[in-house]
Amino acid sequence: MTGANTAINLSVFGIFVLLTLYIVYRASTRNVSASDYYAAGSSFTGTQNGIALSGDFLSAASFLGISGAIAVNGYDGFMYSIGWVVAWLIGLMLISERLRNTGRFTMGDVMAFRMRQRPVRAAAANATLVISLFYMIAQMAGAGGLMALLLDVHSKVGQAVIIAVVGIVMVLYVLVGGMKGTTWVQIIKAVLLILSVSMLTIFLIGKFGFDFSSMLDRATQRSPLGEAVLSPGVKYGASDLSKIDFISLALALVLGTASLPHVLMRFYTVPNAREARKSVVWATWMMAIFYSCILVIGFGAMALVGSDKITSAPGGENSAAPLLAFQVGGTVLLGIVCAVAFATILAVVAGLTLTASASFAHDVYANVIKHGETNPADEVRVARITAVCVGVLAIVGGIAANGQNVAFLVALAFALAASANLPTLLYSLFWKRFNTRGTLWSIYGGLTSCVLLIVFSPAISGSKSSMFPDVDFAFFPLSNPGIVSIPLSFLAGFLGTVLGGEKADPAKQAEMEVRGLTGIGSGLR
Repeated sequence: MTGANTAINLSVFGIFVLLTLYIVYRASTRNVSASDYYAAGSSFTGTQNGIALSGDFLSAASFLGISGAIAVNGYDGFMYSIGWVVAWLIGLMLISERLRNTGRFTMGDVMAFRMRQRPVRAAAANATLVISLFYMIAQMAGAGGLMALLLDVHSKVGQAVIIAVVGIVMVLYVLVGGMKGTTWVQIIKAVLLILSVSMLTIFLIGKFGFDFSSMLDRATQRSPLGEAVLSPGVKYGASDLSKIDFISLALALVLGTASLPHVLMRFYTVPNAREARKSVVWATWMMAIFYSCILVIGFGAMALVGSDKITSAPGGENSAAPLLAFQVGGTVLLGIVCAVAFATILAVVAGLTLTASASFAHDVYANVIKHGETNPADEVRVARITAVCVGVLAIVGGIAANGQNVAFLVALAFALAASANLPTLLYSLFWKRFNTRGTLWSIYGGLTSCVLLIVFSPAISGSKSSMFPDVDFAFFPLSNPGIVSIPLSFLAGFLGTVLGGEKADPAKQAEMEVRGLTGIGSGLR
């Protein structure tokens, strides 16, 4: 379709995979303890971790989904990225420092610190696994659409094989390298991603004489929506319901970022709270640069490729950036952009797999099943087995979701994180009366309500853009349930605590407060 040189595309991608697998293998030789496998021995600097954090976060949704959403919907598509940049302020001001000081390997360490260990750790692990799977399915769906362009594979079977290959490579990263190897993959990927979008942005504006207004004029001419794409309201604003849907989406994006399990786990890879704060600052700057470029790329794709051609291409909206790369720089630039996008998917899914497997091994196996009496080697072995299982589930889910807009799918994962994790974390860190029942009600109340509302929403059935468009069992009118499930989780945590009858442990609360503010007793250097 693009006339792309498949050999160039595959060779660029192959070089990246071989290089990163070698780095992962070298890093694995220093994985001698559970701390090395889960948290890279807390050996990364704030700068390194900030770049890796942006690499962990900047996913296929960011690169492919948002550029495609802008190319088709204009201004409304850019709303995703505004929410994701602003969201890091919550992580900086409320979460990063106290989480780093209070926990050790997983989110469950913080939630269970002053609660009954077994039920709370099991709940935290359940939430982590569900959120990670939702996020991974979105990445795998992006991989299918991307490789349809890269290799000109149009059959569903061919794309399914590609998704399976992505899953296998990503599991290899985690099995061999642990957190240290995965972090280096994410650092390399983040640098490549920023360089490629910056290069594409410069080439693109150069085609219009470095006149952004001229590019926007051309974009409005190539879009069937005309000048409406430059104003809010194309996707969110046609009705009162769509405005509420947008508020729900914005809540999920802003509140979900700081509570994603794979983002939270990255704060344990630095030696102290100061470096954790520095990580967030670096990550925020990387995000701001990236999303500024994505705005130009999205409107550039609308101007040079055209919205109709993008929506009819294999991969739909997700194909906007690769199609634009081919238009601007031919097969070489297409190969580079596709390889970087594919590397983005690999690195993010590897981080998610590591987080899910660590949560099960550390929270469920070591602390629930073995009551904290297990040796680190057994724990890491269980984590590796879990990584394989999670990889298989992600491959199956990715094949089922192939063709969906990945930014939209990821927004659902953010709603889950904001519903199940954020209220529980904030209550745990800042409310002295918060108890075990409140914790369980908050996690399960937010998680269950969010999953049920997603299942019975237009995201799954009842509309042309649904995962199952030919059936209709949707009764919840909003595509994103955040506006209902997030407040419900806060309320459930409050009611569980007030009605629970059990008193919070004042000694554990005092220890958690001192440790959260100073890092004394954290067990990490």
